[in-house]
Amino acid sequence: MAKATFELFTDRKGEYRWRLRHDNGNIIATGGESYSSKASAKKNIESVQKNAGGADVVEVASTAK
Repeated sequence: MAKATFELFTDRKGEYRWRLRHDNGNIIATGGESYSSKASAKKNIESVQKNAGGADVVEVASTAK
């Protein structure tokens, strides 16, 4: 059973974007940029699916002052 779904959509400029939405409706992640083609956006989604599944969590120093 999936806990999240990738949503592929077009923005106001007609470019493609994606977001990962949890079943509860919360947005978990976004692609952070727009793509001029649907194929490029899908390729980015596939990269996240392939590479992030077992990603480690690393704490980094805060840059806030």
